[in-house]
Amino acid sequence: MSSNEAVRSPLRCVLPFEAAAPELCLLRRAVRTQLGLWGLGAVTDEAQLAVSELASNVIKHVGEGVAATLVLEAAADRLRIELHDKSHAVPTRTQAACDAECGRGLHLLAGLAMDWGTVLTATGKAVWCELSLEPAPQCRRVQRAAALLEQYRRTAVRSSAALEEAATDLIADVLHLLAAQGRDPDDLLDRAQMHFEAEAA
Repeated sequence: MSSNEAVRSPLRCVLPFEAAAPELCLLRRAVRTQLGLWGLGAVTDEAQLAVSELASNVIKHVGEGVAATLVLEAAADRLRIELHDKSHAVPTRTQAACDAECGRGLHLLAGLAMDWGTVLTATGKAVWCELSLEPAPQCRRVQRAAALLEQYRRTAVRSSAALEEAATDLIADVLHLLAAQGRDPDDLLDRAQMHFEAEAA
């Protein structure tokens, strides 16, 4: 994916890409760049996570290397993210077991987004979600912390790099959650460190 592949208007960005694992990093970077240009940096983390989940679902359920398209649309109060692919198979949210390989992404997406769904198109489908752009970044952090805590409870992270990234995000969001409730994040970190050292000993 290169910058000249993106077709942009002031509040709409269309990014064709190949649904392959190496492309996910480039896709997340493109999302961060575009939202920065639109002045929507406060929702970047949530948007990148949603895009990663949607693109990963295409790789898992449609096929590695298939053509797909990401569409970002910013309105007054929300960011709409659409992932278009050439399959008519509609994703369904099921109860994911702790060790399940599939099904967790849609639960996480539902926890992050105001709304989400699927639209069948002439050539396949578009899975979409909408993130709030209301000026309440702390509220979004709190909602994301709750979603990540639920995901953490059910999910076994398999790679060390993914574990580090998930742990860092989880800790940061929990600190935002505590700050939003008037608690002292530094106090929590100190107590968590003491618990860790005591249990390690």
